[in-house]
Amino acid sequence: MKKIALHWKIIIGMLLGVVYGLIASKLLWTDFTNDWIKPWGVIFVNLLKLIAVPLVFASLVKGVASLSDISRLSRIGAKTIAFYLISTVVSVAIGLVLVNVIKPGSDFDKSSIDLTNKNTSEKIIVAETVSREGPLQFVVDIVPTNIINASANNSNMLQVIFFAILFGISMVMLPDENTKFVKGFFDGINDIILKIVDLIMLISPYGVFALLASLVVDFGASSSLFIALAKYSITVIVGLLLMILVIYPSIIKSFTKINYFNFFKALSPAQMLAFSTSSSAATLPVTMERCEEHLGVSEEISSFVLPLGATINMDGTSLYQAVAAVFIAQAFGIDLELNQQLTIVLTATLASIGAAAVPGAGMVMLVIVLGAINVPAEGLALIFGVDRILDMLRTVVNVTGDATVATVVASSEGKLNKIPK
Repeated sequence: MKKIALHWKIIIGMLLGVVYGLIASKLLWTDFTNDWIKPWGVIFVNLLKLIAVPLVFASLVKGVASLSDISRLSRIGAKTIAFYLISTVVSVAIGLVLVNVIKPGSDFDKSSIDLTNKNTSEKIIVAETVSREGPLQFVVDIVPTNIINASANNSNMLQVIFFAILFGISMVMLPDENTKFVKGFFDGINDIILKIVDLIMLISPYGVFALLASLVVDFGASSSLFIALAKYSITVIVGLLLMILVIYPSIIKSFTKINYFNFFKALSPAQMLAFSTSSSAATLPVTMERCEEHLGVSEEISSFVLPLGATINMDGTSLYQAVAAVFIAQAFGIDLELNQQLTIVLTATLASIGAAAVPGAGMVMLVIVLGAINVPAEGLALIFGVDRILDMLRTVVNVTGDATVATVVASSEGKLNKIPK
């Protein structure tokens, strides 16, 4: 018997959760749902929070430490990182503009969302406090005074990211013989954490069922939930289409002589694999082959730029995180000030660097972004049902962004062996 793929299991869990929630709301099974089903959804969210700190720290240290090749390819490395960071900031900005204009979360019935629990109320109070602080407070908050305390609270994840980058840079500056065991340690830790992610994703269908079942029971049969989810999904998809159909073509046209149609045609097998696997890492061998054999990118460039991109360049994920964070805030009736939205830009950019190139990692990183702007992480329940499809789409953007930067860097270095006509 053919095994059901995980994404189909998640979709089935989503549908069953919605169906159960609609039935339970009609039969007034609210207490049973909150007592016996909702806790499993809470456990699933807690597992995502559990691995957030070690996943970010290990991934970032490993990624930054791999930049030791910059001693040999310093110029290429500088161009690569600059393009990756700029494209990520642009993607986050596009997401923020779209979500603030469309306002998909405004269709929620705010009174039907329970914000009375102590944890959520405390976070709202903190958010109001942050909004009254100076415009550069988010910069001050990046630097931790105690990394242990920062690691103990997801709301201080930005400080963990800062320390991980500082740690990785320091490793690069030391001789290899002094750090080889440390690098091996973090390689092993990173692999272990990724395996934990795989294990957590195995129970994701049940977590999705519990989250959506309790959510629909709380909302009842109100259509506002589904209208808002549709608007949210459309907002993310429009942003992703802008990246692929406007931003990347503009970059290709500005820095290379390649026709974007030919670029898209050459890369399409990698894009399809990215869509089906939702993993930049799984797609990486195909992406490298398409760039080298069909776009003319030299092996010297592709072997450095593309693996680095799979680690630090997540344009689609960053755009999604910006839209999702503001959407959840809108759903909870939390108005985000300018400095908090600037925090989203910075946090989503840095979180994308630490995002593992595996399915579901974007959801883990969203916990970081929500924590940075003090929005309840329980809001993940609002979007988890549609996340798998959006994950597939944003992975296509991630892979396309990697190939775009690789092509541009190769062109600037005179390393395009052939240019498609």
